[in-house]
Amino acid sequence: MSEFLFWCAVAFIAYSYLGFPALAVLRALLWPRAYERSDVTPAVSLIIVAHNEAKGIAAKLENLLGLDYPREQLEIIVASDGSEDGTESIVASYAEKGVLLFAYPRIGKISALNAAAAAARNEILVFTDANSTFAPQALRALVRPFADRTIGGVAGDQRYLRKGRTTQEGVGERSYWDYERLLKVAESRAGNTVSATGALYGIRRTLFQPLPPAVTDDFYNSTEVIAQGYRLVFEPEAVAYEQVASSEIEEFRRKVRVITRGLRGVVVRRELLNPLRYGYYSLQFLSHKLLRRLVFLPLVLLAILAPVLWNRGIVYNMAAILQGGLYTGALLGYLSRHARAGRNKLLALPFYFVLVNLASMIAVINLLRGRRIDLWEPTHNLGPLASVSSNPEGLN
Repeated sequence: MSEFLFWCAVAFIAYSYLGFPALAVLRALLWPRAYERSDVTPAVSLIIVAHNEAKGIAAKLENLLGLDYPREQLEIIVASDGSEDGTESIVASYAEKGVLLFAYPRIGKISALNAAAAAARNEILVFTDANSTFAPQALRALVRPFADRTIGGVAGDQRYLRKGRTTQEGVGERSYWDYERLLKVAESRAGNTVSATGALYGIRRTLFQPLPPAVTDDFYNSTEVIAQGYRLVFEPEAVAYEQVASSEIEEFRRKVRVITRGLRGVVVRRELLNPLRYGYYSLQFLSHKLLRRLVFLPLVLLAILAPVLWNRGIVYNMAAILQGGLYTGALLGYLSRHARAGRNKLLALPFYFVLVNLASMIAVINLLRGRRIDLWEPTHNLGPLASVSSNPEGLN
């Protein structure tokens, strides 16, 4: 029985990180689904929900106002969720440039987003975080797939700075998103990417539905496109840049919050797991959004079983040794997180891998306990860059 459970755990992990990505790439190569892309410039309402973002909101607005996109086709909305640090007065100073401020009491990001989207006037709703910075051509690239009427939503490409933060979280986060980007490209070519990230994505206004509380807004909002029978595709030329959190504690808390809300979104969106209705997308949804977040379960099982099975053969010996190496590397990565060694992938990747799976474990506990996360605090060090060139040095 112990050996059976051991191999089930190995299969779970192998499928989550290797098997499903290989399947996605194979499907993209053998059964691609093309769609039209044109240099269209539809009317866009660009929505930012901000809470106490005074340190970076001016730079964000300057970035948006400087985009290569017809100004008459762009509506910029900032929904302030009970900001108390001067965010609202800064945004109000941009009124003459056409920026709209909707000031709400502290009602939570989801409620503020719903209200702002309801007030938006244009054909395409584009959502972004206050701490991200768009490449000059990002918006033009994002709307190109909307030339195809089967496309209901487009996910942009979130990238992380190579300069600035260089500890394990920075190296690990960038490595994770490099891997995630390749997966999104493959998924999109085969039909749909699973969901979008909050740095930059857009959906047709006619598909927007008010979001329920305590879910990850970018995940729920973008999967609404799939739920209504439209395609959600990934546009790698629509680039938004961000930095990772400035401390391990901030990054860990952010991950717990995001994964907790994401898992609740999976529960709320569980109808997407029905393959009779959603076909191959249901397998993507299960593999990408659920199984990967449960990898900590087989990891715990392997940590228990490998030593127990030590006397059963070299395979189990190697499994125990590899696990010991993984967790030793993670510990060394943690201890060297502020040193130059912290930039070494041999330490950064194990550290980040363990960090993510520990955050997933806590998120599952939160979900089982019924804990909801309706309000959030921004990480103020993540203000947008003052400017970003079309090919900025030091960006991945």
